[in-house]
Amino acid sequence: MAEQFPGGVLDILEAAGGRPVFEHAGRTVTGAGLLGTVRRAANGLRQHGAGPGDGVALLLGAGPEAFAAVVAAHVTGARVVGVRPGLTERQRDHLLRDVRITVTDRPGAISTAPPGGTGGRRAGRVLALDDLLSAPDDGTRPRVTARPEDVARLIHTSGSTGVPKACAQTYAAMTAGWAHRPDAWPPAVRELAGRLDRFLVSGTLASQVMMEYGLLALAAGGTLVTADPPVFPDALVRHRATACVMPVARLVKLVASVRESPADLGGLRALMVSGSPLEPGRFREAAEVLGPVVFHGYGQTETGMISMATPEDPPGSLGVPPVELEVRDASGRPVPPGTDGELFVRTPAQSCGYWREPQLTAEVFTDGWVRTRDLGRLDGSGRLWLTGRTRDVVIVNANVHYTGPVERLLAGHPSVAEAYVVAVPDDSTGEAVHAFVVPTEGHTPELAELRALAAAELGEACAPTRLTLLDEVPLTPAGKPDKRRLAAGG
Repeated sequence: MAEQFPGGVLDILEAAGGRPVFEHAGRTVTGAGLLGTVRRAANGLRQHGAGPGDGVALLLGAGPEAFAAVVAAHVTGARVVGVRPGLTERQRDHLLRDVRITVTDRPGAISTAPPGGTGGRRAGRVLALDDLLSAPDDGTRPRVTARPEDVARLIHTSGSTGVPKACAQTYAAMTAGWAHRPDAWPPAVRELAGRLDRFLVSGTLASQVMMEYGLLALAAGGTLVTADPPVFPDALVRHRATACVMPVARLVKLVASVRESPADLGGLRALMVSGSPLEPGRFREAAEVLGPVVFHGYGQTETGMISMATPEDPPGSLGVPPVELEVRDASGRPVPPGTDGELFVRTPAQSCGYWREPQLTAEVFTDGWVRTRDLGRLDGSGRLWLTGRTRDVVIVNANVHYTGPVERLLAGHPSVAEAYVVAVPDDSTGEAVHAFVVPTEGHTPELAELRALAAAELGEACAPTRLTLLDEVPLTPAGKPDKRRLAAGG
């Protein structure tokens, strides 16, 4: 039987040997050096009692020691909880439930006292990362004690609807993941991997997305270079980065910045963009300014990557999904190509459910499939096109209208760069469409013109009754358009 995750990661570091795998704070770390740091971190965790099934929380940055701590926690077979910056105290308390050990490189950021000082502990034992790494290096390959059926990590959703939900992913699922296994790379990922010579990392390596692209870069023979906080485009130039991952909003700002003040980005080969739809106009603008470098990924916390578009794919598409995907109608029956429906997927590394939320798990995880609650279609070539969210609707005169088609139609208008639609109360129809748009440079969209367009193409009920112009769309902590804030008045 193959060794459980993170055995494959240890193999990558062993194979790297004296090759640089990290550049951080003016120093270079080799594969052998990083493997030694993993050994110390794993020994330190075990000295403090961490083992299979124990909850270990990580509030860490993006350096090599943080990377080693993440891998080491998995070596022990722990249930790893990544704690990202920017959470409210309530959200952080929620994440730290059932945690035995919390490791942090930010002294004072975590308290063991419960809210209100009522006794008990909420974060378990808190260990400074430096203290953890003071454990001895025994020089042997770390012993992986992970068990296939145990939960390897809890990956939390953005929390845009309140307290983040925790998606539970087993060690068996992580072992089946594609990032650290070149033999499992889909075509789009293989093309991407060849561009990750110098992958810029930032934020936290406890992030699902940042860690998996980091593993992909290492497996492809690349080097991780850190920039925190990353200021674009300067960070790309200064670190000679060939690749970076960013949300759509950051891509838009990068394009605007480079258009205004050209920068030498001749070495840039890949920008992995995800988190929200990338409008075709934005894709074409990025290609014009930055070159053919944009890879647009689609996935969910529950599933991992579902599909990825390369720079050669048609703008607006998400490429050919390398996973099992069905487009189903309202009764759950698959629909033919070209027909819109709800997307159901099965991926090798998908979550097994929501941690301690059986009712919600039953709603989303059905018969081995994950209900994405996204709407889309497959075209005749097998490419995926998203068309909206099943729960993103406006109910006009008791009829349900999805906001996705309205947003795409408005975003295609020459005066509109981005468009977002929310429902607002209406005395006559119950709800009506409120459109928030970011204008294209030099244009001012008019409500009457956008109303006429929507009414002609989608019907009067989908025509916006209100229009708000934005300089930029507000974002959630996860970097996605925050439509809740729009609906609440900004």
